[in-house]
Parts: sequence; structure tokens; C-alpha cells
Amino acid sequence: MKRIMLVCNAGMSTSMLVTKMQAAAEELGQEFDIYAVPVSEADRELETKEIDIVLLGPQVKFLLNDFKAKCEPKIKVDAINMMDYGVMNGKNVLMTAISMLNE
Repeated sequence: MKRIMLVCNAGMSTSMLVTKMQAAAEELGQEFDIYAVPVSEADRELETKEIDIVLLGPQVKFLLNDFKAKCEPKIKVDAINMMDYGVMNGKNVLMTAISMLNE
């Protein structure tokens, strides 16, 4: 099962997005382990879990190059589209992650 980790400042609003992404995955008949962590816990997660995709919330997008340097090419990294994040469009965010897996 592919694991998608969302990283944000505190983990609150991103948790809502996780729920919407999980619902979208169910609609598509696909299984993913999707969860959110605050940026302060991201390094520990990267060290202890097999993660396939890291998506950064808009509030921590400034860390994108740091995460890419740390993770790629083994783990794919990108920032969540600000519009999709703002309206909590879990399906679009999930589709972005799926397309990253297929690159």
C-alpha cells in the first residue's frame, strides 16, 4: 500500500484534507495510507516509515526545496495546490499524488 504524508504547520486543517482524500480513494476503489503530521514531526516520520509521497501544505511550501533535497529521488515531494487546499478538494490532491506515483 502506498503511503502519502501531508506536512503542515500544526496538522489541524490538513487532517480535514486527509479525510477528503481517503473518501476520494474509496470512490476510486484504491487504498492508500494517508496521514498528516506537523512539520516538527516530519523528519522522524521519514526516518521510521516507508513513505512514497510527501505533500506540503501551502503554509510550509517555503520548505519545498529542503524536503526535495532530503527525500528525492526515493520519495516524491511536492506542494499542495493552494486552491485545492483552500476548498479542501481531496480528490484533486489525491489525483496529484497518483500522477506523481506514475512519473
